[in-house]
Amino acid sequence: MARGRRSSPARKVCTVQIGIPREARAHERRVALTPSGVRALVHQGHHVWVETGAGAAAGFPDSDYQSAGATVVFGRSEPFLRAELVTCVHSPDPAEYELLQPHQIVVAFWALPTARPADVRALMEREITAVGLEAIEDERGRAPVLTSMSEIAGSLAAIIGAGLLLNEFGGNGILLGGAPGVPPANFVILGAGVLGRSAARAALGMGAQVTLLDLSVEHLREAMGALPSGTTTMLSTLPNIEKALGFADIVLGAVAVHGQRAPILVKRESLARMKPRSVVMDLSIDMGGCFETSRPTAFPDPTYVVDGVLHFCVPNLPSAAARSATLALTNAQLPFLQEVARDGFEAAIVAAPALGRGTYLHRGRCVRESLARALQMPCEPLPAPGGAEA
Repeated sequence: MARGRRSSPARKVCTVQIGIPREARAHERRVALTPSGVRALVHQGHHVWVETGAGAAAGFPDSDYQSAGATVVFGRSEPFLRAELVTCVHSPDPAEYELLQPHQIVVAFWALPTARPADVRALMEREITAVGLEAIEDERGRAPVLTSMSEIAGSLAAIIGAGLLLNEFGGNGILLGGAPGVPPANFVILGAGVLGRSAARAALGMGAQVTLLDLSVEHLREAMGALPSGTTTMLSTLPNIEKALGFADIVLGAVAVHGQRAPILVKRESLARMKPRSVVMDLSIDMGGCFETSRPTAFPDPTYVVDGVLHFCVPNLPSAAARSATLALTNAQLPFLQEVARDGFEAAIVAAPALGRGTYLHRGRCVRESLARALQMPCEPLPAPGGAEA
């Protein structure tokens, strides 16, 4: 992020109370910040409260956070009740909304366009500021925090997809990379964004035949320039999607519209075009999914079968590599947290407009137009830099 506006390095920094709760969602092993990220905030002069065990599953014990200068607390409510700024991986469960304080800033993967309208209104009544890590994006549409998780999810998709093809896991017994005299699997990817390109790179490295579809020819051109040779690209039209479904062994859903529900690209009737025991991996599921037949799943039972096709729809896939994912998440979100803690939210969204674009709610108001449109509620945009409305 640009920092050119700061001409005075000697400004007084006020201490901000920052909370890091332990993730409550089942099978979520990530934590919002590593001990080194906490140390950076403490060095900046802030007080960090970490719920006990928050980093344990990712390999970061309480003692590491204490060494970094955090205070480890043992009550679930303390990181919320003590903090002005809360950061977590997943947004709090609606049953925990009563822990949220008026004017508190909560940074998380909120995915509010897929939330129940009643839950969004309950958050508005709490008068919090809800910043969606998935929705933070710069003026060119690049989403730094989402990108960090998408890169990991894409690599994991190829690894897990290779396993799902095996008989033991419900697949049709195909080896992803083939063998001498035996053709490789056909790995079809819907979406040439960061996740799709990451999955393509990993699958190509494992020897798969990769076909990449996207609505944008420019995105496909960029993908061909970034990926090893051997990638087939197709425009993501309905006839092309249906053609690809017919020869695919794995179809990976990797479509996303930042801060909005994922579009449904594959209807149930189209599954009939797929081979028996072929695999669907819908990694757009955290934003609603791009297959009509998708529903969220979780480890240790991450698959189900619809019309003879194996479905894998785990929304928090990076949690399977929790330590790596936590490191990547810290790298991506720490500069934004430092900005907010140092200057306050209003100044931070001027210095870092990407942060403002990622804000869904602010002090009881819906400030993101796409969310307001999805839930049919009024929108009051945040002031844009220079005083104009965003």
